[in-house]
Amino acid sequence: MVGRGVLRECLLDPEIEGIVSVERGAGGPESPKLRRLTHQDFLNFSAIEKDLTGFDTCFFCLGATAAGSTEEAYARVNYDIPVAVGKMLARLNPTMTFLYISGMGTDSSERGRSMWARVKGRTENALLKLSFKAAYMFRPGLIVPLNGIRSKTVWYNLFYAGAFPVLWLLYHLAPAYVTTTQRLGLAMIEAARNGASRPILETSDIHALYQRSSRRSSPEKAE
Repeated sequence: MVGRGVLRECLLDPEIEGIVSVERGAGGPESPKLRRLTHQDFLNFSAIEKDLTGFDTCFFCLGATAAGSTEEAYARVNYDIPVAVGKMLARLNPTMTFLYISGMGTDSSERGRSMWARVKGRTENALLKLSFKAAYMFRPGLIVPLNGIRSKTVWYNLFYAGAFPVLWLLYHLAPAYVTTTQRLGLAMIEAARNGASRPILETSDIHALYQRSSRRSSPEKAE
């Protein structure tokens, strides 16, 4: 869901010249500046490394829910894969900016009681140690999907369908806890283009980045 939101904003941005999307399956929007790479082993990219050089930015939006998962299985997707991708890209593109979607409540100490928060904290710490030009860990809270974007997780869509009016109200009344796919995408592009105030960015920082980007472009039409 987040990845589709970020991709949409990248496709709409006239200053972004080309995008490579690494995916396990086909589908999604088409554009002359979008190239899709189908790849199955997200722990080994040796077969497509030649296609992943010369880039300014990585928007890493892959993740999996902790619901019903063991720590080992959750870490395989939410630690092993992002760290493998980060190490590979830092080697191929040392001047790259790496942006990672984490989550509100992530535990940087790696010792808390919440399994998902420990794993995400370990991932953030590992990524921040890599030799990128810059790396930013985005920690959004609730995310309202806009522009027809839907999650691949069925029960997420059921939740959004039922709770959308409440989420929209919270978005306006409690902006420190709720953002949208559109604002998150624009904020990530802004951080990639002009940097951010700190490496770990909470929802309030995401909104500040969005506001900074909107001052240089047209107002957000969908909201």
